[in-house]
Amino acid sequence: MLDYVGLEADLGEEERMIRDTAREFVDDRVKPDIGSHFEDGTFPTELVEAMGELGFYAPNLDSYGLPGVSETAYGLLMQELEAGDSGIRSMASVQGALVMYPIFAYGSDAQKDRWLAELGAGEAVGCFGLTEPDHGSNPSGMETRAEAANGADTGEGYVLNGSKTWITNAPIADVAVVWARDLSAPDDPVRGFLVETDRDGISTNGIDGKLSMRASVTGEIGLSDVHVPEANVLPGVEGMKGPLSCLTQARFGIAWGAVGAARDCFETARDYATDREQFDRPIGGFQLQQGKLAEMASEITTSQLLAHRLAELKERGELRPQQVSMAKRNNVRMARNQSRVAREMLGGNGISLDYSPMRHMANMETVYTYEGTHDIHSLILGHDLTGIPAFS
Repeated sequence: MLDYVGLEADLGEEERMIRDTAREFVDDRVKPDIGSHFEDGTFPTELVEAMGELGFYAPNLDSYGLPGVSETAYGLLMQELEAGDSGIRSMASVQGALVMYPIFAYGSDAQKDRWLAELGAGEAVGCFGLTEPDHGSNPSGMETRAEAANGADTGEGYVLNGSKTWITNAPIADVAVVWARDLSAPDDPVRGFLVETDRDGISTNGIDGKLSMRASVTGEIGLSDVHVPEANVLPGVEGMKGPLSCLTQARFGIAWGAVGAARDCFETARDYATDREQFDRPIGGFQLQQGKLAEMASEITTSQLLAHRLAELKERGELRPQQVSMAKRNNVRMARNQSRVAREMLGGNGISLDYSPMRHMANMETVYTYEGTHDIHSLILGHDLTGIPAFS
């Protein structure tokens, strides 16, 4: 596997074990069938509990049965899963960073007891309801609302109304972390609600017709007078800090995961170039192909360095969201570009599901857009570099 500057030589025993376990899992359980799932537009649900049994959900958290592994170990896990497919990494990332993390960081003891172990084992699935049909890059404009419920029919708590869209895991989720404006409080602060998907008034319909992330289950959350008790409100946070802090956790994993997808493209292209013969020699012996491999290796290595540095900063508690924006922006763009180069090197065979680069290339169009579009992350960096915000 490509590790041109020997970064993995410095890994600890636990980090190596997690990397190797995830790599073996992807080779044995993901790669053999993922092309068929991509073609059929289905998610391999049988892997949900299998990943839970291996501890792939939020292993960097450190209580409630979670092991508290290093941030580098967590990053390596995301890298290996996305080498299989972005849909597999996305499922694990949402489960861990966008569902388990807010419960862990902002939930009550009762909420942690109820959900963390079950989610960690893959016995329950969660989703993260932030994006709305009219509010993607502007999540603070959300229209989903929560109003105090004091009626005889509903009892105390809240009644939620609104809709969320492009929600990974929604159609198979048991619980949704829904962010809504609390109209019963001054200034209508954003609050998080744990909404079980079997409650009256909630729907989680799937989204069909995707040309990207086809091996990922994506849907909508519809909320029509959904009653949730006070006990389901995340008590530890108000305002946009809640959802944005979760996205920072997830974007960290994406920065690592994109490297895995690009690395898989490189390995596939290099193997093909040394095996495929034209004009009586392997195509890897031609200058044009060697130049492409050299550029791919350089770009991937640069992104690996950035990901490892992020993990060091995160481990020390010094990581800033803007630094995560830089890594998400850079590494996903890199993977998007290099997957296309790898596809070119495979020629006509590159459009076949027998090879991974075009599937990765299609997936990267989604990863380039979700959890902060490339352009939005550019503006976040621009604000940080100049002190002048380009949007409010």
